[in-house]
Amino acid sequence: MRRRRSAELARLRVDPVLCDGIGICAHLAPELVRVDSWGYPIVPLEAIDERDQKQAQRAVRGCPRKALFLEPVPAELPTR
Repeated sequence: MRRRRSAELARLRVDPVLCDGIGICAHLAPELVRVDSWGYPIVPLEAIDERDQKQAQRAVRGCPRKALFLEPVPAELPTR
């Protein structure tokens, strides 16, 4: 579904080089982050809606390797 959003919305991203596959992000944001069989995060490609922003920010702050970050998204990107 496509809809217009405010400029603050973002997409959760992971830097695979920095990530050690610890999996803390999946515990901090269970509705957003899944882990693969090695413990590395799988994050949604869609923009995170306002309802999930706090959960995403908690995962970003809690990442011990600082491998997660929020990236601003263009208005035409669909939301999760």
